[in-house]
Amino acid sequence: MKWQSALAIYVLFWSLCVFFVLPFGVKTSQEAGVEMVPGQADSAPASFSLAKVAIRTTIVSTILFAIFLLNYIFGWVTTEMLDWAH
Repeated sequence: MKWQSALAIYVLFWSLCVFFVLPFGVKTSQEAGVEMVPGQADSAPASFSLAKVAIRTTIVSTILFAIFLLNYIFGWVTTEMLDWAH
């Protein structure tokens, strides 16, 4: 696999992992005891840290990409194994 392909696949893993990691560690305004603004939803987050989300996303996506790359190298799961219709 060329490094450009690996980088593109890693970026895809990273962008998908953002949506998996985003809800973890978020406290709502009511849970945190923050004063509510009129019109604010009860489920609105009390605070948001882009740095924490980026770090968590990088860790999760790196682990998943490493598993993907090892599978690519060693061939643990192949397309022939997943073809149940033959």
